[in-house]
Amino acid sequence: MLTQPLPSEYGEAFANYISQVPAGDLQEMLAEQLEQTTKLISNLSKEQGEYRYAPGKWSIKEVLGHIADTERVMAYRLLRIARGDQTPLPGFDEGLFMSGSTFDSMPMSELIEDYRAVRQATLTLLRGLTDEAVLRTGTTNNMTISARALAYTIVGHELHHLNVLKERYLGE
Repeated sequence: MLTQPLPSEYGEAFANYISQVPAGDLQEMLAEQLEQTTKLISNLSKEQGEYRYAPGKWSIKEVLGHIADTERVMAYRLLRIARGDQTPLPGFDEGLFMSGSTFDSMPMSELIEDYRAVRQATLTLLRGLTDEAVLRTGTTNNMTISARALAYTIVGHELHHLNVLKERYLGE
């Protein structure tokens, strides 16, 4: 079971996401998030999926695409660090990623399928890591971070966006 990372295992840029993750089994949380997120958005109409709560904000489809893209990036970083790779990894520009995407033109069912595939890959990656591997640290975005802190970032990042979806898009 992955335990909460220590503050010394990550930089300030990751603290907001990691602090949102409650105590418990992280892999169970990842599996539960998969079901909760899928349930939350699976019955939205095309118009709802393309809804933006304000000009210049992402649509619900784009938020889901962003969650999947960010998880891919974080899981890639996690893999490299867990395997002992000390190559400094760059940050990524979420705005650039979004401008290069076609999420709004994709059916919601395809976005959900992609999100589910990414989450399943993350779950299988984590199952194969040793206790030693998750404690390894590396550098990303000019900050030291552990593999387990990246796993917690995945959960916390999605929690952040689910709260935004519920509050600003779906009125829950």
